[in-house]
Amino acid sequence: MRQSTIERKTAETDIRLRLNLDGTGASNIDTGCGFLNHMLTLLAKHGMFDLDVTCTGDTDVDYHHTTEDIAIVLGDALCEALGDHRGICRYGHIILPMDEALILCAVDLGGRSCLGYELHIPTEKVGDFDTELTEEFMASLARAGKMNLHLQQLAGRNSHHIIEGAFKALARSLRMAAAIDPSCPDSIPSTKGVLA
Repeated sequence: MRQSTIERKTAETDIRLRLNLDGTGASNIDTGCGFLNHMLTLLAKHGMFDLDVTCTGDTDVDYHHTTEDIAIVLGDALCEALGDHRGICRYGHIILPMDEALILCAVDLGGRSCLGYELHIPTEKVGDFDTELTEEFMASLARAGKMNLHLQQLAGRNSHHIIEGAFKALARSLRMAAAIDPSCPDSIPSTKGVLA
């Protein structure tokens, strides 16, 4: 089973996260931030990952540490669940519509961290969530998850739709990249012979 459970406690956040890559899309999310709960629920559903997250954070300050640290733990859990990356497709991509928003996402689970981020979110907040934290989440996930992640906004005016489209596109791309390739289920998808 490609699963991971990680607990991480700092002076700013206390997080417990469980990830099952071969799940059904079930989730139980409690981050202290309603909008982030919504995005992580979408990530699990569209990625077909089972994801449980509980976080107690310094939300009296803002949601920065909560958002960043959850992404770090999720990236760590993804790496642990993938193990040596044997048999995975490695690459995933999609162009995903979300009402008027259109988001391109491409992922390489090849062990090198890089974020290409071209979302242009028109408002500073969605609810009480600072929209700039979308980039913070993606950057932290790419670093901890040792992935090459590109997000590009091809269209969109509504902040909620743009961010939701980005999370759904990420989920679908990760689902494709983490899937086992039936044509070579015992092979490391790299000429180096190692990805982890």
